[in-house]
Amino acid sequence: MNRQPLRGYRVLTFENFGAGPFGSLYLANLGAEVIKIENREAGGDATRGMGPYFLGPNDSHFFQTFNMNKKSVVLNLKTTEGQAAFRQLVDSAHVVLNNLRGDQPEKLGLDYASLKTANPRILCAHLSAYGRDNERKGWPGYDYLMQAEAGYLHLTGEPGTPPSRMGLSIIDYMTGMTTAVGILAALLGVARDGEGGDIDVSLFDVALHQLSYPGSWYLNEGLVTGRVARSAHPTATPVQLFKTLDGWIFIMCMTDKFWQVLCTLLNRPDLTSHADYATVTARREHRAALTQVLDVVFTQKTTAQWLAQLNGQLPAAPVYDLPQALDNPYLETLGMIQPVPHPLKPDFRALSNPIKLDGERLENRRAPALGEHSVEIFTALGYSAEKIERLVHG
Repeated sequence: MNRQPLRGYRVLTFENFGAGPFGSLYLANLGAEVIKIENREAGGDATRGMGPYFLGPNDSHFFQTFNMNKKSVVLNLKTTEGQAAFRQLVDSAHVVLNNLRGDQPEKLGLDYASLKTANPRILCAHLSAYGRDNERKGWPGYDYLMQAEAGYLHLTGEPGTPPSRMGLSIIDYMTGMTTAVGILAALLGVARDGEGGDIDVSLFDVALHQLSYPGSWYLNEGLVTGRVARSAHPTATPVQLFKTLDGWIFIMCMTDKFWQVLCTLLNRPDLTSHADYATVTARREHRAALTQVLDVVFTQKTTAQWLAQLNGQLPAAPVYDLPQALDNPYLETLGMIQPVPHPLKPDFRALSNPIKLDGERLENRRAPALGEHSVEIFTALGYSAEKIERLVHG
């Protein structure tokens, strides 16, 4: 990368698991110096020990996924010397990010009130389960719990089946990205006004916000969005799964234009003038009957044959399992899989960040070993070798 927009910015993190590391991963990919502050006695980030696959002690595939391009120092904030070293780091930093329980940042001195004397421009970003200012601030929380309480499990899956979560920890990832957006916006504010502050984002708030238009429908009209068969859209039709000769295909006719294109490509122009299917409202009211009509058509050919026939003229996609999705040759043409050599696995590969700058993919470098950069970082602060040894190893 010739141009990294966040080069020169230093971010100190106290992070574990997915949400915090996923957010800071974006900052690291964009050039920020992201320094994970880890506790050696606790083994560092908990995902270092999270299986089933490992790259040596305190290093797992899971950890690598969320912590590429970052640095690691070991420091114990519960000691006087550790606190002093941390405040020196804060003086050289722009952001302190944590994803602890909401009652912890104040106790550990990670909020703006505690750190503004060390650096009045510092931004203190707090990513917690439920926030820092309500009766749940001390509650632990994880993605799946947010999906449960925010209604996701009753929106996902086929009608008549038990509540079902999304297959990925989408709330963790969205909360991490939301926090990154908040940090980037606040950095612009600091550049303008010269004063830092606190940024708060919670998993629960993000989960609720992502209810989006079904949330608006209920709040304003009392409409309860429920599950629809074939993973269909609640109102637009046909926007759903269809069985093919050898699998499934997802068709998305979000507009009348695409409905007309579909009918033409399926050689069924008669459907466009059929009274039951001529309008968006009519198609929604007769969804079940229309599905039966289109099932007869789609089961005549394979998914690949239909995709070739539709040829990008209509929004459509094959329904792949995980191996098919990641072995898809299209990913290679996009550059969405990168080699990230690791000392214990030279052929390690990772997914690319989706952002491109000047047409180039962002760089991925392996995640750090526990405390790998302690000597580098503390030497730059003027610490002697003896003091670093005492600070790092106790």
